[in-house]
Amino acid sequence: MSDLETFRAETGAWLDANCPPEMRTPLRGEDNITWGGRNWVFRSEAEKVWLERMAAKGWTVPEWPKEYGGAGLSRDEAKVLREEMAKRKCRAPVESFGIWMLGPALLKYGSHEQKLEHLPRIARGEIRWCQGYSEPGAGSDLANLQTRAEDKGDHWLVNGSKIWTSYADKADWIFCLVRTNKDASKHEGISFLLFDMASEGVSTAPIKLISGNSPFCQTFFSDVKVPKGNLVGTLNKGWDIAKYLLTHERDTIGGGSGGMFVSRPLGQVAADTVGSKDGELADPLLRARIAELEVDAWSFALAVERGRDLAKAGQGLGAYSSVLKYYGAEINKRSLELAMDAQGADGLEWESERSNGGQLPRAWLRSKANSIEGGTNEVQLNIISKRILALPGA
Repeated sequence: MSDLETFRAETGAWLDANCPPEMRTPLRGEDNITWGGRNWVFRSEAEKVWLERMAAKGWTVPEWPKEYGGAGLSRDEAKVLREEMAKRKCRAPVESFGIWMLGPALLKYGSHEQKLEHLPRIARGEIRWCQGYSEPGAGSDLANLQTRAEDKGDHWLVNGSKIWTSYADKADWIFCLVRTNKDASKHEGISFLLFDMASEGVSTAPIKLISGNSPFCQTFFSDVKVPKGNLVGTLNKGWDIAKYLLTHERDTIGGGSGGMFVSRPLGQVAADTVGSKDGELADPLLRARIAELEVDAWSFALAVERGRDLAKAGQGLGAYSSVLKYYGAEINKRSLELAMDAQGADGLEWESERSNGGQLPRAWLRSKANSIEGGTNEVQLNIISKRILALPGA
């Protein structure tokens, strides 16, 4: 056997022995996700055990170095791990903006001390992070941000406001873009700070969405003292970190799936509503739409693998992350749209126990934001046309 085949066999055996049966059932929306954090309350002993076992192996962040809480796996080994988990329907032991976005940025730009302080706690699910980027006057034009950090000698003093801060009311820490030189050009004079959301002067206000839920908040900073050591990278060069982190955010948003809200294949769900004939969905138009989505979803999965191959070759994602973000967001919206169509009138249930509190229609409404968050579709298409296609006048 090759080394990779041996690793696959050993990984499968370990997962069989260590993943609790309860952690091999489909997710039913965000309420079933393990987010972790200082105030996290596990819903079951199985959920707690699964996170602890995976964190001890370094498999919550398998490609991170061992000294920072990872397992030091190669990209090929990490791919095998993902495949073996998917084969057994193992849930992710923890989901985290720290894993998806901050972690890669710290690995590239953080000091050794910052990595030791933050990365192992992210890997163990002990700290929940939120992202302080967008502001009321700085959305797609993010470089127009006005939240400022003044140098007070032994600390920074932060004042301003962020908006669309996902889960800010539940987060422990924030990674935040601030202006540290108001006289510099728009893209200069921006720095990247980390600070505790429990700091004096930090407050949040939930923003209610059309879905009736409030994953977003507006976050306010009033004379928040931040230690000097919490500056990541070079002073006034935070825009470089911001751009790098955005490639990971867009990859994450693009890779999102509405499948967590549908526990069975869409064809089976639709068959319950419209019936089947000779083993086929009775509605040919709906059948064709489902088949088209499945083909496009497989194509997107290949595009994601290509992105990982680019990263493996040391090329980085760069503008390719805009392709993943745009296409993945559209796939996700179509997936939930079809799930609604497949359930017929049942898909409109809003508060019943059978619909789990209207989870599907709420997720469908929530998905409309996929084409806005992380950079609007229009922004992504502009980036693709300019940096990948090199279209004239782009």
